[in-house]
Amino acid sequence: MPPHSIGSGNISFGLVSIPIKMFSAASAGGVSFNQLHQKCGGRIKQQQICPTCNEVVERSALVKGYMFAKDQYVQFTEEELEKLEGEASQMIDIAEFVPLAQVDPIYFEKTYYLGPDKGGEKAYRLLADAMMAAGRVALAKFVMRGKENLVLIRPSQQGLMLHTMYFADEIRDFGEVDKGEDAKLKPGELELAQRLVNELTSEAFTPEKYTDEYRVRVLEVVEAKVEGKQVTSLAPQAQRAQVIDLMDALKQSLGKRGSGAGGVAAGGDARAAELEKQAAARARQKAETAPREKKAQGGKR
Repeated sequence: MPPHSIGSGNISFGLVSIPIKMFSAASAGGVSFNQLHQKCGGRIKQQQICPTCNEVVERSALVKGYMFAKDQYVQFTEEELEKLEGEASQMIDIAEFVPLAQVDPIYFEKTYYLGPDKGGEKAYRLLADAMMAAGRVALAKFVMRGKENLVLIRPSQQGLMLHTMYFADEIRDFGEVDKGEDAKLKPGELELAQRLVNELTSEAFTPEKYTDEYRVRVLEVVEAKVEGKQVTSLAPQAQRAQVIDLMDALKQSLGKRGSGAGGVAAGGDARAAELEKQAAARARQKAETAPREKKAQGGKR
């Protein structure tokens, strides 16, 4: 199924304007749960309660508040906040081009694919090829859902991607974190660490080698529970030994690599997707057959 466009806009640089469509580049694949009443299995509902008035408050009676001092708030209505939002615009106005290597990944927030909208194919292709040839990425500002965003546009996979970014004042100062500068290394420790790095080095990033094993385990239990099986325990997870001597730990690590131990299992994401489909299908089948079985049992009486 082709991706669904989540919005449109125009990339502007100089006097050139390129109509584009935006597509979500990724979606989280975690496991989510609902809160149920253990007694009956019903899904619970949450209510907004005012502790001062001791009453349930309807959503229509809520306003937003900014706390300027302890327990003191300035109130805002939705209309007031809408007036403060950035001016609605579909224009992504490029401010400058810079080398990608000069942009710290800490600034990246979320990624979108960009594709040409009707009539923008040639200009889109021209910008993507020119940026690729120059080895540059573009920085711009873009208003999305009323919020002004700093964005980076980069050529990739024969097209263009857009990354929303954090502003500089949103990045915390790493200088405030202790980095162990006063630690003293023993002779040979750095050499062994470098050897271990070389042993674990690959020439390319292969994301397919890594998977969310927790999600796979949860979905396997979900499948078992849907089938009516009783799950008593899961396989215990291997515990890492506490590191006492750094040099000894480095030597043992190199020894394990030399004996062929280690490696990353692949195919977990596909397994998780298949388990999700199976669990959903079994749940639907169970829901469809339950009324018929209940009716049949009633007829036997």
